[in-house]
Amino acid sequence: MFNSLTGTITGKYPQKLYIDTHGIEWDVTVPDSALEKLPDVGSEGKVFVWMQHTDNLMNLYGFASDYDRSLFFDLLKVDGIGPKGAVKIMNSISSAQLVSILENGDLALLEKVPGVGKKTAAKMLLQLKGKLTLESTSSVSSKKSGSEYSDVISALTDMGYDKTKACEAVERIAGDLSSDSSFVQSGQSGKEDIIFRRAIIELSN
Repeated sequence: MFNSLTGTITGKYPQKLYIDTHGIEWDVTVPDSALEKLPDVGSEGKVFVWMQHTDNLMNLYGFASDYDRSLFFDLLKVDGIGPKGAVKIMNSISSAQLVSILENGDLALLEKVPGVGKKTAAKMLLQLKGKLTLESTSSVSSKKSGSEYSDVISALTDMGYDKTKACEAVERIAGDLSSDSSFVQSGQSGKEDIIFRRAIIELSN
């Protein structure tokens, strides 16, 4: 089974992506959030995929990062949520926000997510709270670099960077800057911006 497709993006439509790989154009169902993260039409891009194959149908689902796909897999574990339902949920909320809601056990907020509702929200919390296979970005950052930089790690993983490497990079950069007076005196958003920019450069090398 293939893990991802890399090729030329040939079309972007609501919940739909077309990608050409050496003359084969794939029709991939994607959350709208993935469309925003993937390159423009005509550019080369990479999409992480999963194939639903039954006796009656064959559908290909795609995601901008392995992190997003892992969350999709977790949603499929919930009774009553199928692939289309999982995509609908991911259309209306970012992966980082959904993980935060689940890990905090915020039932009231989860019920307001389009495509969820009261019964499904209760099932999601019962099945997923504290059990996400992707490991919540907040818990990862608490172990690796301090919860104050969880948003930076979340942004990096949403961009497709490996979450473990992102945590390590943020921890290392934050440690290196801890003795820099200008960094220490910066506000929280300023510190996050500095770490985010340096992490992208480090992770891209």
